[in-house]
Amino acid sequence: MLSEKMQQALNDQVNMEFGAYYVYLSMSSYFEDKGLPGFAAWMNNHAAEELTHAMKIFKYIQSRMGRALLQTIDAPATSWKSPLDAFEDAFRHERAVTISIGKLVDLARAESDHASESFLKWFVDEQVEEEELVDGAIQKLKLVGDTGHGLYMLDKELAAEVPAPAEPAE
Repeated sequence: MLSEKMQQALNDQVNMEFGAYYVYLSMSSYFEDKGLPGFAAWMNNHAAEELTHAMKIFKYIQSRMGRALLQTIDAPATSWKSPLDAFEDAFRHERAVTISIGKLVDLARAESDHASESFLKWFVDEQVEEEELVDGAIQKLKLVGDTGHGLYMLDKELAAEVPAPAEPAE
């Protein structure tokens, strides 16, 4: 059973993950509008991951006899100065999520909530991967700058990183 404090903190994290979903979805729309479908697909894929993260925590709260409570999600930004600016915004957001997950782990430890600490380990590891992926894109964007050829090539590369949709079951 979750403490009230842990339940509230996990609900806040659900809200943060849903907010991340909105951010990445908004970035996907921005890139689609800019004629960069690979960037858009990459962001859309990351939006789906954030939705999965939110639901994973949502279900965990319920599995621990808690109550998952939805909160208001602020509207995300809808435009950026450049692709690099958008990815730097995504990185700032990922850092905020990493810090928030760390605080959840600290709370779990303070409350001797071993189940929550164990559950949160997956998110700690996931955030290392998330930051690395976004930073990798930032480093490539810094190399190519705003050149059309470079953005075109990076757009193709990012599109290739997005997993193909699953085939429907027969």
